[in-house]
Amino acid sequence: MRRAPADTDWMAVAIALSRRARPGAAPNPNVGCLIVRNGRVVARGWTGAGGRPHAEAAALAVAGAGARGATAYVSLEPCAHESMRGPACADSLIAAGVSRVVIASQDPDPRTDGAGIARLRAAGVEVVTDVLTADARAAMAPWWTRQVAARPFVTLKLATSLDGCIALADGSSRWITGPRARAHGHLERAGHQAILVGRRTLDIDAPRLDVRLPGLEKRSPDKLLLTRGTAPEGWAAVASPEAVTGLDSVLVEGGAGAAAAFLAADRVDRLLLYRAPILIGGGRPALGDIGLGDLADAHDRWRLVDSRLLGSDRLDVYERTRRD
Repeated sequence: MRRAPADTDWMAVAIALSRRARPGAAPNPNVGCLIVRNGRVVARGWTGAGGRPHAEAAALAVAGAGARGATAYVSLEPCAHESMRGPACADSLIAAGVSRVVIASQDPDPRTDGAGIARLRAAGVEVVTDVLTADARAAMAPWWTRQVAARPFVTLKLATSLDGCIALADGSSRWITGPRARAHGHLERAGHQAILVGRRTLDIDAPRLDVRLPGLEKRSPDKLLLTRGTAPEGWAAVASPEAVTGLDSVLVEGGAGAAAAFLAADRVDRLLLYRAPILIGGGRPALGDIGLGDLADAHDRWRLVDSRLLGSDRLDVYERTRRD
C-alpha cells in the first residue's frame, strides 16, 4: 500500500512511545502505538509493566469510538495470537474499526510473524509496512536480541580519564567523572533489567548499583556478580558472559576484568564511553586482555551513534556492527 507523507513523522512518535516501556515490558516487546484521525492524535499507548496491556490495547481503550476510520501507527506488527490475558491485537484493531494500520517492523515471534498483517488485510484494513524499521528495532533492541539471538542485549559502560584509566594505581575511582555524567549513568541503570560487576569491583568499591534519581528509585536493576564462586545476599552469581541468560538487557559496569571478559566473548552490543578531562598516568587501565591477536581485527567493529558533553565530560556511544 502507498505510504502517506506524514507516515514517517507519526511513526517516529510511536517509536518514541515504545521507549517508555523499557525495561518494564519484559519479557514482552516494548511497543508504541499512536492512533491518528484526520491529522489529529486520538490516542497513544505503550506496553504496560510485565507486558500487559499491549500498546494497541492501551491506545484503543483511550480512543473508544474515535478509533473508527482512524490510522493506527504501531512500532511492531500487531500480535495474531490470543492469550488468557486478552485478545490478539490484530483482532482488536479490526473490531475497533480502524481503516489503516502502519507498521514499522514485522514481528519475529513465530506466533505472529506476518500473521497479524495478513489478518488485518483479510479484514479489509489497509496495511503499510516497513516504516522506520531500523529505528523501531533499535528502540526494542533488548527484546529483539533475546528473540532473535537468544541472549541478552549487553551495554558496557566505561568511565575513564583521557589516558584510558578507570582508577588510580591503588584502585581509587571516586569520582573520575562529574555529577552530570554520573546522573546519566544512573538513567542508563534504570533502562536495564540487570547490572553486572566483577568480584574485584565488589570487593574494592562495595557498589550499591541502585538508581539514585528522583522518581526512578524503584527502577533499580537486579545485581549480577561475574564470579566462579558465590555471590552475597541480594546478588546472583554468573560464571561467564555466556551464563547470563533469561534477561533482555544487562549493563556491565565494572571493572576491567568483567569488561574484557564480555568483549572477548563478543557479547557487547553497545558501548558507553564516558571520558573525563583529566590525566592519571600509571593508573589502572580500562580493559584487560580481550584476546585480540591481530590489530586488523580491531577495525570496523564499532559504529559511533551518539556523542555529547555532560558537563565537562564527553560521552561517546558506540554500537557493535554485526552481520547477523
